[in-house]
Amino acid sequence: MDGEDGPRHGHGHRHGWRLPSLITPHSHDSVDKVDAAMETSRDGIRALWISLAVLGVTAAVQAAVVALSGSVALLGDTLHNVADALTAVPLGIAFLLGRRAATRRYTYGFGRAEDLAGIVIVAIIAGSAALAGYQAVERLLHPADVSHLLAVSAAAVIGFIGNETVARYRIQVGRRIGSAALVADGLHARTDGFTSLAVLLGAGGVAIGWRWADPVVGLAITVAITLVVKDAAREIYRRLMDAVDPALVDQVEATLRATPGVLDVGAVQLRWIGHRLRAECDIAVPADLTVLAAHTIAVEAEHRLIHAVPRLTSAIVHTDPHSRDGADHHADLAHHRPRGIPPALSSS
Repeated sequence: MDGEDGPRHGHGHRHGWRLPSLITPHSHDSVDKVDAAMETSRDGIRALWISLAVLGVTAAVQAAVVALSGSVALLGDTLHNVADALTAVPLGIAFLLGRRAATRRYTYGFGRAEDLAGIVIVAIIAGSAALAGYQAVERLLHPADVSHLLAVSAAAVIGFIGNETVARYRIQVGRRIGSAALVADGLHARTDGFTSLAVLLGAGGVAIGWRWADPVVGLAITVAITLVVKDAAREIYRRLMDAVDPALVDQVEATLRATPGVLDVGAVQLRWIGHRLRAECDIAVPADLTVLAAHTIAVEAEHRLIHAVPRLTSAIVHTDPHSRDGADHHADLAHHRPRGIPPALSSS
């Protein structure tokens, strides 16, 4: 492995054996890829610091109004904003860990720390939902007046502006660097913005004499937070289970088939390591090629994949001799292959 996550263009075996490079690697192999990885981590950390600052100020303003007015709807929104700001901590740690080079124990590096951070984020959001719901139910059971309604309304608008600003920024950066955790955090902030506007409804209801309006809106905010938890948990679950967009698999297969010298494409496997994508692929090449010629085709295939597939940093391309009679060149290994692993390419 070159540097932190630099790929080696070449031939790899699915069980770990890999043919040493027979040609001089080009710029994708070392400095360029490491620099790109470091830059995406810097972008992610910068997004977190900016988000923390914006949401911290937003929550501080809202907390002051909560103390002044006693609004549980605004309290729920404030708690949610505090939780959203705190999610920057586990994500920031994850981005810093992701910069570390791979070791002999963690041979794929530390990019999956982002997925672990996603679990912590989901837990924080769920905790804010539980606390907001508890406060709203308490207020329904024990009604109390809400004062300074204009200040509550202003704080709600400030909450919306702060959250929407953070949401747009996090989603934009998260999608650009391929961080599911950062995108999930951005979607969470976006929902927070709309729940902030819901506080206006509670203030309006209280203004016309409906004392129950404030806690009811607090409960509605709790429901909205719960829906965010569901969506974020689903996204993190898919990452932990190595799920990818099927369109990416189609793109890899099409790129491999378009590579000169590739006669057929077998198994294609993709997985996310943090915000970077890795691939393992089987291709069939003419059986009479030399090892060097087959390796050259594998190099070209990986080169094309890195250019064609966004955020793909490494592809292990395994070459099989093309068989016209349907012979299985991996028959001796078939009984070792775990259930669920795609079979090796055996024929055209």
